Amino acid sequence: MNTKQHTSAADSERMDAIVRDNEQLVFQLNHEQHSPAEARSLLAKITGHPLDPTTIVRLPWLTNYGHNTRFGKNDFININTMFDDLGGITIGDNVLIAPNVQLLTVNHPLDAIARRDRHVLNLGPIVIEDDVWIGAGATITPGVTVGHGAVVAAAAVVTHDVAPNTVVAGVPAKMIQNLN
Repeated sequence: MNTKQHTSAADSERMDAIVRDNEQLVFQLNHEQHSPAEARSLLAKITGHPLDPTTIVRLPWLTNYGHNTRFGKNDFININTMFDDLGGITIGDNVLIAPNVQLLTVNHPLDAIARRDRHVLNLGPIVIEDDVWIGAGATITPGVTVGHGAVVAAAAVVTHDVAPNTVVAGVPAKMIQNLN
């Protein structure tokens, strides 16, 4: 797992401005009717990157930041997913993400005194490699990489990297099957 601490108040102010702008776009995305092209255009504004026409994102889709999410090609993101992407989320190609999945790249310090400063965050990028399937209600925590061809079972809480071509399940998630 790869995590780092974020402590800059100036960075926090810049990010807060992006969050405020994106809150309006995310609201618009989730509460108005859109053609697929219009939805892709809004997602591109939110993330700052074009969305491949083969990728489908079902609404509602939520993010707290947006600019640190990268989608691949031919991805299918189902309804009611949360992308907490301050630490960065990279999604490979041919990825399936089921309803109610949470990708969380932000954590707070365990030390109570450190938590008093809202600018102190532990960030860890999430990488979802190609051909991954993440089941309904799963949670992926900061700093996790889900390897190529892996399957994350429904309701799993993934706190460590997932090896390629394996199935993980449980809380915390553990390997239950090798797909090779």
